[in-house]
Amino acid sequence: MSYRSLLGAAGAGFFPLGFLARLPYATSALATLILLQSTTHSYAFAGLASAAQSIAIAAGGPLVGTMADRHGHRTIGIIAAAANFASWTALLAASHGSRTSMLAAATLVGLTQPQVGPLVRVHWSRLVRAQGKPHLLSPALSYEAAADEVSFVAGPALVGLLAAVSPLAPAVLTMTLIAASTLPFALLYAHRPHGHNAPAGHRSGQPLPRRPLAVMFFAMVAMGTVFGAVQTTVTVYANTIDKPGAAGLIYAEFGIGSALAGAACAWLPQRFTLRARYTAFAAALFAGMLILYTGAQLASVPAAVALASFTVAPYMISLYALTERLAPAEHAAVAMTILCAGGPLGTAAGQAVSGSLAQTHGVDGALLVALTASGAALLLALSARLADRNRNVWIIDRPSAENPALPAPADAA
Repeated sequence: MSYRSLLGAAGAGFFPLGFLARLPYATSALATLILLQSTTHSYAFAGLASAAQSIAIAAGGPLVGTMADRHGHRTIGIIAAAANFASWTALLAASHGSRTSMLAAATLVGLTQPQVGPLVRVHWSRLVRAQGKPHLLSPALSYEAAADEVSFVAGPALVGLLAAVSPLAPAVLTMTLIAASTLPFALLYAHRPHGHNAPAGHRSGQPLPRRPLAVMFFAMVAMGTVFGAVQTTVTVYANTIDKPGAAGLIYAEFGIGSALAGAACAWLPQRFTLRARYTAFAAALFAGMLILYTGAQLASVPAAVALASFTVAPYMISLYALTERLAPAEHAAVAMTILCAGGPLGTAAGQAVSGSLAQTHGVDGALLVALTASGAALLLALSARLADRNRNVWIIDRPSAENPALPAPADAA
């Protein structure tokens, strides 16, 4: 029922175009890595450029979000898509030049990355409230989490298939997706400036709630660290069994399980408040990484990855939902992009630290990073709940006038 209602709220064309529009985010890093490694014959440099691109995505995201809040999602979405396409053109041209120009172009690709995921969540928030259907926000965020996970399975798979044809092909695919889906999606579905359609129930003139938003950001950093560590884990495992190609298949398990769990979150009871979900799913994430750590030792890495994957998306959905509730309407886009910036930063850190530990401790060393990061995520959730109780830093679980089952927006801390 919930997903059929989403179809009616957004229109049938929204879903396939929106899925394709987010694929460039999922293909960019690997496409850059393959392109630059083929031209420089250096994995070290290609990895450096890909890492610089990820950091640039994290840095550029809040800037894109700020401009979207000021000038409208449609205008900034179109500009970002065009700028990203131009940046990819520059990267292709630079691939025949100096390494400095390659690094600069790869960084520019990251800085101009269209922020489809964060902005489409703001779109849903405004759309369902404008239609008087705030109860649809939870299934909408569940759908978006599932779509994200599927994109991160499909995107690298497409890149891998095309790389067998030519190292240029993944970059060309990414540019084609930007032109054929990301740009049209912005034209057709992005919101104009919030002043024209600010959702009811949000108060204007509020600053961003810095401390609660910082908690969400670091929670997403922890999630990104888990992703980076698991990516390293499956790569190391695949090499130890002399089947390097298995790494992609095993990591696909992680994405598919997470997508299924995310889709199922649409049917969670509304009396299960967002703050309660955040704490519960942080605990579930830690339990999942504990299963992964012990299961890899006692059973098998693929089986452990499959089980642990179901704890990922529910945690991420709770972060998106809380951030949506925390942010005033006029700052919704920048709040979402700040949250999402934590993902690539955490992933880069997780890959770096787990890679170093894997050199000496193998799969167990890489998995220890995932377990530690999930433990930090749980401690952060418990600390936030304690701070809420003792100092009223958040006001997250107070019922709103719109929907007594959902928490009211937080005041600035």
